[in-house]
Formats: sequence, structure tokens, C-alpha cells
Amino acid sequence: MAKKRPQTKAKRPQTTDGARAAGADGHVPVVGAREPCPCGSGRRYKACHGRAAAHAATELVHRPFEGLAGECDWVALRELVPAATVTLTLKSGLPEGVPSVTLATVLPMAWPALRRDDGSVLIGLQNDTASGDISRDLADTLQRALTAEPGTPVEGRRAPADSPRLQDLLDPEGTFEPVVHPGFEFWVPDAENATPEVTASLERANAAAIPTVRLTGVDAAYWCETPEKNHLRWVMPHPEEQLLDALARLHAAGRSSLGEGTRLVGSFRAHGLTVPVWDLPSGISAEDIEKPAAEFAERLADALATDAPLTADERRARGGLTNRQVTLS
Repeated sequence: MAKKRPQTKAKRPQTTDGARAAGADGHVPVVGAREPCPCGSGRRYKACHGRAAAHAATELVHRPFEGLAGECDWVALRELVPAATVTLTLKSGLPEGVPSVTLATVLPMAWPALRRDDGSVLIGLQNDTASGDISRDLADTLQRALTAEPGTPVEGRRAPADSPRLQDLLDPEGTFEPVVHPGFEFWVPDAENATPEVTASLERANAAAIPTVRLTGVDAAYWCETPEKNHLRWVMPHPEEQLLDALARLHAAGRSSLGEGTRLVGSFRAHGLTVPVWDLPSGISAEDIEKPAAEFAERLADALATDAPLTADERRARGGLTNRQVTLS
């Protein structure tokens, strides 16, 4: 189980009157850690406003994609899906010379971003980030990619603590429609002219990719195929405690499966959301599971609307689900 870290919603550190006096915009100028704090407190910077800046840079943001269109799919593409792309819509529109901005699960050579020769921008979602706020780090990478020279990758870095987040840059009314690919050929529009390094990276990535399909009848549910069995992993937006209660009610009533041979085996947490997981027989395809998933969504909606106390059987079912829960982030 992943180690738990402090969790918080993204917000900027509050500034005191002394901090406001240091600059018209309320931000304290950057100084050495052992130098006096510019706010005039008489304390060293690292023990005064430097402490808040360092805390803001390292504290984990519990739900980094909250407020973005398609939050559940953002989580799925970050944690579950090998190869997928999404066209992003910027609040301010596309800059001159940038025909498109595309989010990708992974980019060749694990680049954080890439400005292609035609000026289009690709952003990698599954890269490690330098701070505890994935949204801020990705937004910083995006901004630098928009002004990078065409034909060059963008390196990762820790974003400034007061820099914009994705929620500040992306259109909240824009659609978020992932396209899942069988492999990573979208990396190289002109495969014949790809460098040997990119070609080798493409071959390694394709060899490791697990076949994955996004269901069309419900939101943010992804079927995948593994050698021993198939799975359905479904990112859900509901509050965790309410969702676990609802799943326990269905499980205790024998209504949590997706058909014969399928089984709800547990869930995991990822970026503030809960992701139930079902085991499926190897013969069940993504198309086969579409109707059962839609029917389960109706049963789940009814269970979520129930606020009666859990019965003894339901409490036992909930305990079993909780014991099998893993935290990814």
C-alpha cells in the first residue's frame, strides 16, 4: 500500500500584513534561507515566510484534477491507461503558431512535453512531478511548451509555488474525450524519419502496453486484458464513504457483480477518487461488459440514494471492501 502523505486542497498560502508591505502583489521577494525575512519580522526567511513557501511546494494536493472537465478520466489516464490522447482547450485560445495542444498518457523518452515541428504541443501526463501538486507542475510544463522552439522536448522542473494550475489555463466548459490507442504510434506521425532513440522507445512501450478499452455507455470505466483474466476499473466521482456504503449494500445483496463469472474484488484510491475493480473471465470483452456496466450504474444510483443505516451483513461487506482497498496516490 502506498505511503500516505499530507493531503490538502490546492490553495495559495495566506499572506500577513507584513508580507503585503514587502510587495504590492503580496508576495515576499526571494532571499537566502538564512537572511532576514523581507517582511520585517526580524526572523530568518526560512523560519518565517520561507517556511510557508516550502510547505506549499511539497504538500500533496489531494485532488489535483478537481474542477477540470473529465476529472475521473484525468485520474484514469494518469494511473490506468497505457496509451491515450485528449485534445485540450485553452481558456485564452491557442497562441499563434500552435495548431493544437494534446494531452498524452506517455511521450517518447518519458519527455514531460514536446513541441512538434509543426508547432503542435504534446503534454505527458504520467511523468513524475517535482512537487505535490500535479496540476501546477503540468500547467508549468504546458506554458513552457507553448513557447518552446518547434521540434524540441521540454524538460521537467518544480513549478513556482504561485504559478498557474491547469484549472487556470484550461477551458472549464471544454470537452474531455479520451481516445484510447492500441499502441504509441501517435508519437511518430512520420515513423520513417523517427530517430533510433524514439523508435526504440516506441518498441519498448508497445511491448509493455496492456490492451485497454474505454466503455462508451458509462463514464470513466476502462476494460483491460491481462494474461490470466480481464478487469474493469471504474473511476467514480462520489464521496468515498458514501460510495463504499453503496457498494457494500449491493455486495451484501449479491448485486455487485457484472454478470456470471465476474466479481467485485475491491477498490483503490487515486488522486482523491475511488476506483472499484472487477475481475472478469478472459472471454469477456469490453463490448460484452457494456450492458452489465450500464445496469450496474442504475443499481449503484439507487444504493447511493439510500441513507438507512447499514445492516450487519452490509457492515461486514463494507469491512471486506475496505480491507482490500489500496492507495495509489
